[in-house]
Amino acid sequence: MQIDELRSRLAQIKLLALDVDGTLTDGGLYFTNSGDEFKKFNVKDGQGMKLVMEAGIQIAILSASSSTATIHRAKKLGISHVYVGVEDKLTILRSLCDQLGIDFSQVAYVGDDVNDLPILEAVGCPLTVADAVKAAKQAAIYITEKAGGQGAVREICDLLLESQMP
Repeated sequence: MQIDELRSRLAQIKLLALDVDGTLTDGGLYFTNSGDEFKKFNVKDGQGMKLVMEAGIQIAILSASSSTATIHRAKKLGISHVYVGVEDKLTILRSLCDQLGIDFSQVAYVGDDVNDLPILEAVGCPLTVADAVKAAKQAAIYITEKAGGQGAVREICDLLLESQMP
């Protein structure tokens, strides 16, 4: 896709929805000796999400994992639309869009694996990360230069903000 078309689609976005594992994180699963799970998030991604929210764009997190680390990270960033332990992300996203009065054409979604395909195929701006699986890359209109958890979401946030400038 040409950068002009990408920017045109991003200019219409009112909701940035994000997968977690492999998108906001590097996809690694970390466990302490006692069995507690923890995740590593990128601070640059967090700053990008804050800037997007300050610009008036909603952010939603949708994760198949039930990790409390995701809830803590979202709370620290001020993200109120957080859905963890979700098997059917598309239904949750559809419900949220109805609640917010946002059309799917105004949604950008960043996912990296086959469980993200239903949303990637439904939204107006499907995006993925450099280390996504092949099917996600084929469904996306843009693939970041950075890998998941390595600033890929910041890359998208910056593009989104640039595209929405008058």
